[in-house]
Amino acid sequence: MSRKADRPRILHLHSTFDAGGKEVRNVRLINAWGKAAEHAIVSGDLEKRGAAQLIGRSNSVRWPKFPPLSGTPTPGRLAKLAKAMAGYDLICTYNWGAIDAVMAHTIFADSFKLPPLVHHEDGFNEDEAKRLKKRRNWYRRIALGRTAAMVVPSATLEDIALTVWDQPRTRVRRIANGIDTRAYAAPPKRDILPKLLKRKGEFWLGSLAGLRPVKQLELLVRAMPYLPPEWQLVIAGEGPERDALLAEAERLGVEDRVHLPGFVAEPQKLIGHFDIFALSSQSEQFPISVVEAMAAGLPVVAPRVGDIGRMVASENGPLLVDAGDGAALTAALVDLAGKPAERKRIGQANRQKARAEYDEGKMIERYKALYWGLMEKYAKPAASDDAGDGD
Repeated sequence: MSRKADRPRILHLHSTFDAGGKEVRNVRLINAWGKAAEHAIVSGDLEKRGAAQLIGRSNSVRWPKFPPLSGTPTPGRLAKLAKAMAGYDLICTYNWGAIDAVMAHTIFADSFKLPPLVHHEDGFNEDEAKRLKKRRNWYRRIALGRTAAMVVPSATLEDIALTVWDQPRTRVRRIANGIDTRAYAAPPKRDILPKLLKRKGEFWLGSLAGLRPVKQLELLVRAMPYLPPEWQLVIAGEGPERDALLAEAERLGVEDRVHLPGFVAEPQKLIGHFDIFALSSQSEQFPISVVEAMAAGLPVVAPRVGDIGRMVASENGPLLVDAGDGAALTAALVDLAGKPAERKRIGQANRQKARAEYDEGKMIERYKALYWGLMEKYAKPAASDDAGDGD
């Protein structure tokens, strides 16, 4: 890394920086490293930077002006992206939304003397939830040609990177998402949702998810008429599907039992109120929310997609259903709602597995070893750094 900087400078390129899985993980790493590095974060959509509020105040974080991450990948536009990436010690790109920056790096790394690039893939939106697009696969193969490493959180994505995107084994790193598991074992905070308090005798079916089409949250709403009246549905998250979900709840006559409190900055203070955790997504890879639910000692009802089947304890396996099968999802929820002892047994097994395998300490160590190792490996010799200093 450059001798001119007291700390390494890391550039993060996201299509949006709302509080989703990859963004929250990015923030956790920044907070964990504190003053050990300087960070510049780019959100392709300036209106979507909700995860920024989670960044610790003592961290050194900038939001530089940057060329648009999306558009026709003409040589001129890619050259502008490459030029904007110069001057850092490491570049981190995230998902398809930043793939043009990856292509710019592959083409112009030598011209602009760019640092190593680590590309992160965490999953797919609804346009690739069922099947990957051939043209995108082709583009990815070319764009990823000069990346120093590619990080994926799941075995499913690792297989795609190796067999579909033709990445060499030495370049692909699987690093499981982790959390502070013990924080989720603490008693929940009663007033975390001031406008929604859990009443005595009430049970909560809960989810932490962006309100987006790929999450298929309407399936959870449609399950509510079949659950006993003391059960409430609480979905913490923001997104464009809010009005549609509320409209569906009203159509089914369960609007008084469906609650969308918005984004919750500290989910560890909320999730302990849940009695069952549920996902209904069409596509997932290694959802952090499932790890959070496991650490809180909850049973998880979810689709059998991505790595979810590998993530949960074996006792939880029968609660997984096929993606998009609303009837099976409803049946699993109704059955589990009537079995409190079963909920406790499965939840305890999930908590034990989360603590053993998904604590964030291991994740943070592995990311730091990768990032700092690459910066040292690709660092310019001291003599060249001195020659390049003009002040």
